[in-house]
Amino acid sequence: MHWVAKAALTAAILGGAGFLWITAPPAPIDDQVFQTAGDPVAGSRLFAIGGCASCHSAPNAQGDARLLLIGGRSFASPFGTFIAPNISPHPTQGIGGWTAADLARAMLQGVSPEGQHYYPSFPYTSFSRMTPTQVNDLHAYLVTLPESDVASQNHDLPLPFKFRRGLGLWKALYLKSGTVADVPTEASHGQFLVEGPGHCAECHTPRDIFGGLKYEEWLTGAPSPDGKGQIPGIGPESADVGTWTEADIAFYLESGFTPDFDTAGGEMVEVIANTATLPEADRLAIARYLKTFERPD
Repeated sequence: MHWVAKAALTAAILGGAGFLWITAPPAPIDDQVFQTAGDPVAGSRLFAIGGCASCHSAPNAQGDARLLLIGGRSFASPFGTFIAPNISPHPTQGIGGWTAADLARAMLQGVSPEGQHYYPSFPYTSFSRMTPTQVNDLHAYLVTLPESDVASQNHDLPLPFKFRRGLGLWKALYLKSGTVADVPTEASHGQFLVEGPGHCAECHTPRDIFGGLKYEEWLTGAPSPDGKGQIPGIGPESADVGTWTEADIAFYLESGFTPDFDTAGGEMVEVIANTATLPEADRLAIARYLKTFERPD
């Protein structure tokens, strides 16, 4: 074989091996922390701030029906249409067969119990800021919810997005740990709620061509993923939230009413259905963060 061909073959083999190494799912999380039962009461708060029902309940579900996490809602994006799965505690159609460690691997690493990458339409880039103990609490709450035997639907994605292995490379670029913004000490709890389980940036921050968040434009607003309209900014300089007091923001997250007595619309109606169930201290913590954070350079 000519040396040029040999060199090309060697480069191809090394490149392929490097791709497989970079894109391989990380090792499972040490399950030692999950030997103690989680706290379902604490888990219920994480369920609310995480908006689990907003994605995983049936379309137009109201009241207690929002706790039946049947899946089926579709979410259009530039990469195709994602369909939320059944995450009820059904043993085969839902996640009833998952351990708390399985849930932690999904939420903190974006990896299924079978070792496949999840698409970031499941916002693990935010959930990864939770601790294993908090995920353990969430698991303890999820198993108390009603079961559904409805099968999850497949996502509707074009090539090449059907192939999940490449998501390992995406994660190497965008799945980051640690906080994003600079905040005063008294805003640290709000920072956890907003940057972590609340995953506010997943809608309110613009993305680059690969779908990664632009951290330097944190919470400045973004085009709606379905291509219809604009999601507003919610930072200190934003036209609306930037002029509100902390009490105004907390009241909005409870009632859906703005200081001008306008009402929340669109997907914020679902968000407020969740934040309204939180303790007042949590809503005020979110407000304090939104009024005081400084985004990274």
